[in-house]
Amino acid sequence: MRFVFWIAAAGIAYTYLGYPLWLWIRHRWFPRPTQLAPYTPFISIVLVVRDEAAVLSQKLNNLLELDYPAGHSEIIVVSDGSRDATNDILSDFTKCPGVRIILNPLSRGKAAGLNDAIKMASGEIVVFTDARQKFETAAVRSLMENFADPAVGCASGELMLGDPTSGESTRGMGLYWKIEKTIRELESCTGSVIGATGAIYAVRRNLLLPISPETILDDVLIPMNVIRQGGRVIFDSRARAWDVPDLGGKKEFSRKVRTLSGNYQLLQISPWLLSAANPERFSFVSHKLLRLVVPFALCAILCTSFFLTEPVYRAALIIQVVFYAFSIWGLIGPKHGPLARLCNAASTLVVLNMAAVVAFVNFITRRKVAWAR
Repeated sequence: MRFVFWIAAAGIAYTYLGYPLWLWIRHRWFPRPTQLAPYTPFISIVLVVRDEAAVLSQKLNNLLELDYPAGHSEIIVVSDGSRDATNDILSDFTKCPGVRIILNPLSRGKAAGLNDAIKMASGEIVVFTDARQKFETAAVRSLMENFADPAVGCASGELMLGDPTSGESTRGMGLYWKIEKTIRELESCTGSVIGATGAIYAVRRNLLLPISPETILDDVLIPMNVIRQGGRVIFDSRARAWDVPDLGGKKEFSRKVRTLSGNYQLLQISPWLLSAANPERFSFVSHKLLRLVVPFALCAILCTSFFLTEPVYRAALIIQVVFYAFSIWGLIGPKHGPLARLCNAASTLVVLNMAAVVAFVNFITRRKVAWAR
C-alpha cells in the first residue's frame, strides 16, 4: 500500500507541478524565441457552425472589422446541417466581398466541415475560429507576425474568459485556463505547444492534412500534424479572443468530458502520437495523457491513506478530507471572498477529474461523444 500511495502521489505531483517546473527550467536554460516581423499574407478564415443564429451575425461582423489589409483575406463558413436561421443569415452575408459559404444539408460533424473549408481555402495561412468568441481588432495581424519565422507552422492565440471591459475571470474554468495558458507559454518558449486554442489559431495551408471526420480534438490533431512535419506550434498571447467565463455547470462539464474523451480518441485514430514519429512525444504524454490518470491516482492515495496508520498517512488523509470538503463548499456555498476563491479552486479541480472519469467510461464502453454547438 505504501508503494501505491507514493507512486500515485508522485504522478499527481509531476502532472501539476513537476512538468511545469521542467518547462520553466528549460525556458531559462534553452530558450527558443520566435522571430516576429510584420507579415500580411492572403489568409482564409474558416469556421464551422451548427444552429448558431443567436451569435453568427455578431461573429461575422467582428471578422469583417478586423485590422487587416483589405483584399488580403477571405471568410469561409460551413453550415453543418443547421436547422435554425443560420443559413438565412449566411445567405445575407454572401453579399459581402470575400465571404464564401458552404451549406451542408446534413450534419457530418465539425471535422468534416473543416476538411470541406480547407479544400476551398486559397489563403497561404488558414485561420480557425468558432462562432461564439469575439476577436480583438488586431488579433489576426498579431498572429500573422509569427509566420515571418519560417520555422513556425502553426500559431495559437489566447482565449480570454471574461469581459474586455472588466478583465479576465479567475473563477471556475477561468482559473483553470490561466494555469493552462502558463503551461502553453512555457512550451512555446522552448519548442512547440501541445495543441492550439480552438477559438483562434492559424496554420500554413501547405501543412494542413485531412483529418478523420470523427475527430473530436481538431485543435490538437491539426497542430500535432504540423509538428510531425517539422513545423513549430507557437502560443502568442497578443492575439486574443474573448468568451464568457462560464457556460453554466452542466454545459461546462459536458464540454470538459468531450475534450478529455477526445484525448482518448486521439490514441485510437493517431497512434503515431505515442511513437518516435512524434517529436514532442514527451510533452504530449506529460501535458495531455497524464491528466487522464490523475483521478485514479487521487482515488489511490485516498484509499491507501485510509488504511495506513503512520502519522504521514494520517496527515495526508486529513488534508484530503479538508480539500474535498472545500470542493463541496465551493459548489454550494457563497461565491465571494477569499475562502470562496479557495473553495472554488478546489471544486474546479474535482469537477475536472470527475470529467476525466466520465471520459474514461466513454472510452471503455465505446460511447461516442459527438460535436455539438
